[in-house]
Amino acid sequence: MNEAPNTITLRSRRVFRRVGGTAALAAALLAGAATAGAAAADSRPASAGQDRQELQQAIQVFVDSGLAAGMQIRVNDERGEWAGSAGVRKLGTSAKPPTNGRFRIGSTTKNFVATLVLQLVDAGKLKLDAPVAGYLPELGLDPEITVRMLLQHTSGLIDYTYDVDAEGKPVQGIPWQGKAWVAKRFHTYTDEELVRLALSKGPKFKPGKRWSYSNTNYVVAKLLIEKVTGSYEREMKRRILWPLKLTRTELPGAGTDIRGPYAHAYYRYENEPGQWKVIDVTRQNPTWISAAGDMISTTEDLQTFFSALNGGELVSAESLAEMRKPHLESGAIYGRYGLGTWVQNLSCGGTVYNHNGSNNGYAALMYSTPDGKKTLTASITSGDAEADVAEEFPKALDNLVKTAFCG
Repeated sequence: MNEAPNTITLRSRRVFRRVGGTAALAAALLAGAATAGAAAADSRPASAGQDRQELQQAIQVFVDSGLAAGMQIRVNDERGEWAGSAGVRKLGTSAKPPTNGRFRIGSTTKNFVATLVLQLVDAGKLKLDAPVAGYLPELGLDPEITVRMLLQHTSGLIDYTYDVDAEGKPVQGIPWQGKAWVAKRFHTYTDEELVRLALSKGPKFKPGKRWSYSNTNYVVAKLLIEKVTGSYEREMKRRILWPLKLTRTELPGAGTDIRGPYAHAYYRYENEPGQWKVIDVTRQNPTWISAAGDMISTTEDLQTFFSALNGGELVSAESLAEMRKPHLESGAIYGRYGLGTWVQNLSCGGTVYNHNGSNNGYAALMYSTPDGKKTLTASITSGDAEADVAEEFPKALDNLVKTAFCG
């Protein structure tokens, strides 16, 4: 998931919620979970005989600080491809996370959805600045909300997980964290149910007047895709997954399992006042986050996808330029938000595009240079350690990005 732009000032549950959406984490990088600590650096040989100790050390920081039980990473650059991992595949064991492991990518899903919507714009099936109500009259949306506003998070739609209303008062949606989420982690939600819940809370602001990360936007985008094509899943496969041969990427629907190999993910929550509990949440029903963050993939498939997108292979040059136009109010640790893409200026110079994500227990990183030739993709699985996520995560992430793109 992903969420409000200023997550680095929030408690750990909010920050991890956003690398799932945004740091958006707009949903939750590792939604609500403080993670695990432990395990020495991966000793397996670096890919293609490379010795990339600087990258190995950068991911080990996540483990040593308690931000992750396990982490896998893949970097493609002028030196070729390198894949490595750190930490453990499962708590209580010594095996490391598989570098070809599958994981829940959280709000990184939004970049896939935005790409698909823009492909439909390129094909003339949708208009970027057309009212969404014209395509989905049954929802009763504000007629001023456009397709662009959904992808950009400027629609004013309340986030159905958690948000604040126009007066700044908390608005409670579905259970997305803590004991309440644990109790309903196998519950199946419908997309219409999630959207109508958000609409029942009223608008957060007038369409187009502000920016606020909301998972509701991308659930509506899924319904929009279904309305004009007949099937969201079929179109995602036909237009993106199959052409790129992303055979290990899937839309799980209400399916709860991850088909291996994979690393286990854990969730730490307060079961009773003052009593903390850790459970394995590898299995969960992702309909609660739907197209805002439900996909499963691998670092290799994410690399293939994001390289192709930024290399101009998936959408027109005009649509790619639209994706990369950042909204000035959307500042966060991931940069500024365009259409399903974060635009981040590096301290060492240059720009990278990204869309990180999280789902309770899992987080994903996905970065690329503008030409798609240099990429970083990674998976983070949470564990049982209590960590100061608000303080440690931005530092560890900044160090990793700089190591990959500034070194």
